[in-house]
Amino acid sequence: MKPSPVSNCERRFLLRAIEEGKRLDGRQCYDYRNVSISFGTEYGCCIVELGKTRVLAQVSCELVPPKPSRPTEGILFVNLELSPMAAPGLEPGRQSDLLVKLNRQIERCLRNSRCIDTESLCIVAGEKVWQIRLDMHLLNHDGNIIDAASIAGIVALCHFRRPDVSVQGEEVTVYTPEERDPVPLSIHHMPICVSFAFFQQGTYLLVDPSEREERVMDGLLVIAMNKHQEICTIDSSGGILLLKNQVLRCSKITAVKVAEITELIQKALENDQKVRKEGGKFGFAESIPNQKITAFKMESAAVDTNNVEEQAEEIITKADPPLEAFANPVLHTPGTAQIGEGIENSWGDFEESEREEAAEEEGEGDATAFECQKMEIEDTSMMEETKTDEPILLSDSEEEEVVILQPQELPKKTRLLKYP
Repeated sequence: MKPSPVSNCERRFLLRAIEEGKRLDGRQCYDYRNVSISFGTEYGCCIVELGKTRVLAQVSCELVPPKPSRPTEGILFVNLELSPMAAPGLEPGRQSDLLVKLNRQIERCLRNSRCIDTESLCIVAGEKVWQIRLDMHLLNHDGNIIDAASIAGIVALCHFRRPDVSVQGEEVTVYTPEERDPVPLSIHHMPICVSFAFFQQGTYLLVDPSEREERVMDGLLVIAMNKHQEICTIDSSGGILLLKNQVLRCSKITAVKVAEITELIQKALENDQKVRKEGGKFGFAESIPNQKITAFKMESAAVDTNNVEEQAEEIITKADPPLEAFANPVLHTPGTAQIGEGIENSWGDFEESEREEAAEEEGEGDATAFECQKMEIEDTSMMEETKTDEPILLSDSEEEEVVILQPQELPKKTRLLKYP
């Protein structure tokens, strides 16, 4: 990722605001941005919004041979993609340091914490297991990618349903959703990351830093924890040294934030499951508010069509009479005109200096037109003179003589008649 430049004035402004306990978006130091979760039409697809940071997560599965070291366990594969669509500084087609770092943090948060029961993904030991693939795409970057990605990943895994499978001898049968209901994954716990930004060598602390705050921070601390207050992973980056009290304070804040986010995730999953069972509308299109221009639905409003003619007549009688309309076009100046009602158009009116320039241009235009007309008359007279029977000489040299060859008449052939 190309580092975006920060001016000295902007840096001083941000640091001064942080020293005074203020943030650009109006939050307090320990406030978390609003978390919004919306689900797609298929299981395992969701979009998580953390403020203006948006992450799309999609879960898929397939039957593959297990790893030789763990023949009775399934496989969980996690991948995060960053594209220039999210931010101009993100480069496509190459593994940047930021992308490698984020993928490692998410793998430690989800896979190494064993939030999923991988043994339940085994179909035939040593032969076939389920491989769960979690793909995440960053749609918009406004800071704190790791928190949004961790929430999107665990939500997609909890929402996903894999096909049901039966084993008879050596034959493995995979059922479609129409034949048997899909089976949810076995989730042990929900690890969620919470990020802390440090400024002035650890003197000031902010929770959930935005993109501008990440530019001027000195260090970052990421703590992954579940609602049982079990720390899954801790990652510290930047050139700062943290004290024991600072880490403990961050862990206590993490426990509070994780409990709130976990409750929000469970409510979102329950609401989506309820809507699907009742046969209601669901998907990304239904989650867009009606007030937005991208909404596909509008609230229906009742229209009273009784006494429409009477109301129209009342409106016409109470309305002011129409102004005098200009039936014919009004020519203010050459090239401009006005048709219809309203105030006269003053666009074509010229000032005194503009009028003089326009008069000069008209005079020059008349002169050029006269010269062009004169040249046309001379050309026509020349053409009339040349329309004679005299031959046209192609060369004007006096030394050369031009001889025009005329076709000669051939003598007529006579036929001789022989008489006996």
